[in-house]
Amino acid sequence: MDRLGFLIVDSARLLRAAFERRIAQAGLGLTPGEARALLTIAAVDGSRQLDIAARMGVEPMTLCAYLDKLEGLGLVERQQCAADRRAKRVNLTGASDEMIGSIRKELNAILAQATDGLNEENNRILREALAVFNANLQTAAPSAMLQTASDESR
Repeated sequence: MDRLGFLIVDSARLLRAAFERRIAQAGLGLTPGEARALLTIAAVDGSRQLDIAARMGVEPMTLCAYLDKLEGLGLVERQQCAADRRAKRVNLTGASDEMIGSIRKELNAILAQATDGLNEENNRILREALAVFNANLQTAAPSAMLQTASDESR
């Protein structure tokens, strides 16, 4: 396998582990999963629970447990989806601003450590390249992704 793939997977694993450690030690009163859920909701405020779970890569029941806690803390609220009454949309409350700021502060410290040694231009290029990389993977058809993986293994 190409080294780029290993670097990306390893970087993602290390970033997630650092985030989990930092959130656990920050004393915010949230688990790392709840903190990730809150950041994801902030990015897609008003989305359906199912879509948030998919974006996070967790089971809907796992997200439901996170949402129960976040809702109990007054950070989010679930509302009936107008388009599908079986679905719930998740919205931030005004009380979430401070907590999201605290989580982002911890994340920014991790990212500063991870990008230490990169100048501003290299940092910008890295962000832009990863954004394109991500967008390409999001738009790729699942069958095309499987074909590519099959071709690489030959």
